[in-house]
Amino acid sequence: MDAPIELDAIDRRILRALQQDGRVTYDALAGEVGLSSSAVLRRVRRLEEAGVIGGYVALVPPERVGLGLTAYLNVRLEKQTDNPLRNPRDLFRAAVQTWPEVVECAALTGEMDYLLRVLVQDMQHYARFISDTLLKHPSVQDCKTSFVLERLKNTTAVPV
Repeated sequence: MDAPIELDAIDRRILRALQQDGRVTYDALAGEVGLSSSAVLRRVRRLEEAGVIGGYVALVPPERVGLGLTAYLNVRLEKQTDNPLRNPRDLFRAAVQTWPEVVECAALTGEMDYLLRVLVQDMQHYARFISDTLLKHPSVQDCKTSFVLERLKNTTAVPV
C-alpha cells in the first residue's frame, strides 16, 4: 500500500468539502477554502493523481431501490490446504467479487475469517443468498448473521 501523502490544512478543507458534495463547483470550493478556482483545481488534480481522491460516486440509499434488509455475516472458511490449486481463501476472495448482494467484505483476525455486509430485498432474498450462494461455496465452513435493526450513523466520509 502506498504511504500517505502530506496534507496541509487547505487540502483537508478541500477533502471535507468534496466528501460533503462531490459535485461542488471549483468556484464554490475556492470560496469555501480561500483560494482561486485555478489553485483549487490544481490541488484537486494533485489529490486525484496521488490517489487521495479515489473517485466520485452517487450515493444510493439501499431502501430507495428496494434493498430494505442489511445483514452482517461473519464467515469462517475451511482450513488451508497444501494444494496450491485449491486455496480456500483465494477461491472465496474471487467468488465474493461476483456476488452483487455483498457490498463490503473485510478479512478479520479472530475466530471468523471475513465480515460481509450484505444488502437484500427481504428475508426471502437473504435466505436464497445464504442457501444458494454462500453456503454452497466449497470454502465456506460456517457463517453467523446479525441483522441491522436501526442505523445510528452511516457515513462515507473519512475524518480528515
